[in-house]
Amino acid sequence: MSIAPAPRIVYRRPAAVGSGRPERCAIVIVGAGPVGLAAALELARLGVRTVLLEKGDRLATGSRSICWSKRTLEILDRSGTAGSMLGHGVVWQTGRVYRGKRQLYAFNLLPETGHRMPAFINLQQYHAEACMIRRLQELGLADIRWCNEVTGVCNREADGALVQVRTPDGEYGIEARYLLACDGVHSTLRRALGLELVGRSFEERFLITDIRVEAGFPFERRFYFEPAFHSGQSALLHRQPDNLVRIDLQLGPDADPERESEPGRVTERIRRVVGPGTRFELEWISVYSFSCRRMERFRHGRVFFAGDAAHVVSPFGARGGNGGIQDVDNLAWKLALVEAGAAPASLLDSYDDERVPAADENILNAARSTDFMTPKNQASADLRDAVLSLAGSEPFARALVNSGRLSLPHSYATSALNSPDDPGFGGLGPAPGAPAIDAPLESGWLLEHLGGRFVLLCFTDVDGTGKPNGCEEILANAKPRIDVLVTEATGLAARRWAAVPGSMYLLRPDQHVAARWREGCDATALTRALARACAGRETGQ
Repeated sequence: MSIAPAPRIVYRRPAAVGSGRPERCAIVIVGAGPVGLAAALELARLGVRTVLLEKGDRLATGSRSICWSKRTLEILDRSGTAGSMLGHGVVWQTGRVYRGKRQLYAFNLLPETGHRMPAFINLQQYHAEACMIRRLQELGLADIRWCNEVTGVCNREADGALVQVRTPDGEYGIEARYLLACDGVHSTLRRALGLELVGRSFEERFLITDIRVEAGFPFERRFYFEPAFHSGQSALLHRQPDNLVRIDLQLGPDADPERESEPGRVTERIRRVVGPGTRFELEWISVYSFSCRRMERFRHGRVFFAGDAAHVVSPFGARGGNGGIQDVDNLAWKLALVEAGAAPASLLDSYDDERVPAADENILNAARSTDFMTPKNQASADLRDAVLSLAGSEPFARALVNSGRLSLPHSYATSALNSPDDPGFGGLGPAPGAPAIDAPLESGWLLEHLGGRFVLLCFTDVDGTGKPNGCEEILANAKPRIDVLVTEATGLAARRWAAVPGSMYLLRPDQHVAARWREGCDATALTRALARACAGRETGQ
C-alpha cells in the first residue's frame, strides 16, 4: 500500500516574539501528538480557531501508538481524517491467543456486518499524525507552531491562563481563555501547576521493536503465553503498513534496559520469533515499563488535561491513544458551545464528571491485563495456568483469559447531562450516555448524519407516522440548534436502536445519547432534555 509523504514541518517566527505584549487567543492546545491534533481537528470542524504549540520539529519517532479503534475512527471521520488513515492502515478484527505452539482460541472483534468502520486499524503514529496535520492544513483553522516550547503557565482560574513560550527567536507569552494540556506523560503544564499522576507502577519490563520483513504475516493480532521462541514469558505480534511487524516481548522485572536495547541482542531474540530463514531489519527498539495512574481531576479552572497528560495505562488493550482522543471528543463540543454563548460555562464541569470514570475504566482493564500476564504470586500463577489449560476446550474459560481487553468507548451512564431513560425500551438499544451505533441507511451511514450538533433521530413508519409533531417551534428556535434526522423504523438501524415507529433519540454533538423516548416526545420533554444536556439540569432547576 502507498503511504503519502509526511507534511513539511516549518518553523515560523511568532509575531509576539519581542513585542513585549502577550498574544491573546481563545483556545491554545499544547502538544501536537495524536490527542492534541485530534482536539484541533474537532474544534476546527466546529468552526473554532486554535493555536497548537509543539516543542518538537518533527513527527513521532518510532511507530509508538499503532492500534486505532473503531470509535476513534468514527470520531476522526467527522473531520474528514479517517479516510486517509484507512487508506494507509492495516485493517484487522481477528485475534488469536496461543499457549506455547497451541492455539487456544480465536476471536472476532466485529462479527456483524453493517458498520462503516472496522474494529481496528494498525497505523504507525507518525503516519496517523501526518494524516491529521494534512487535514488541519486543509481546514485552515489551526495555527500549528513547531519549535514553540512551553516553559511555564500561570493559571488564572476564572479568566484563563498565561502561557510562557520559548522559540529559536526568543520568548513570548499567550493569554488563552482556555488551555488544553495534551503534552504527554511528562507534561510540562502538569508539572508547572504542581499536579501529579497518582496510581500504580509495574516493575515488569518489555521489549518493543518494529522489524521490516518481507514474509507474509497475517492481518491479525497474535498473543502468545509461554511460546517456545520466548520461554516462560509472553509475546504480542501485530502487522503494520510498510512491511513492518510490531513485536512486544516480556522481559521480566530484572531486565537491564540498556543491555536489552543492544541491536545484536534484539536481533537474536527476533530471529527466534521469526525463524532462522527469515530476513528482517530492525526499524525501532524500545524497552519500557509502565504504570496505571491518573490526575485527581482533569479540569483546573480554564486548564484541561487530556490523554497521557491526564492519565496513563499499560499499552495492552490500545487504551492510551484511543482514550485520549475520546477525551478531546468529549471536551471540544462543550468548549465550542460555551465559546459561542450557546451553553452555560457550567457545561464544562461535566468533562471531569464524564472522563474521570472513563479513565478509571481503562486503568482497571489495563491493570487486570497486566496482572494476568505477569502473576505476582504463586496463587495468581496457578490460577492463570488453570485458566489457560481449560481455554482450549472450554468456552467459559476463554472469557477469563486476559491478554489485553481491547479498547471500547466509555458509556456516560451516570452523567448529569443524561435525561432519565424511558423504561419502554426495556434496557435494549443505546441508553442515555451510550455512544451511537452505526448502521447503513438509504442515504449513507447513520453516523455520517450525527455529530457536531444536537440531532433528534426519529424512527417513522413507512407512511411517515412518528415524526416529531408538536416540536416544530423548539426545533426551529432551540439554542443550541437541533437538527432532525428521520429514518424508517425498519431494517438494521431500527433493530440496533430498539426502535418502533415514533421512537426518538436526542444525540449530543459527540454522538452520545442524551435522551430517548420509545413512543415519541412533546416540546416540553425535548426542551427539558436539551437544557439538561447543556448544563446538567433542566430549565428552572
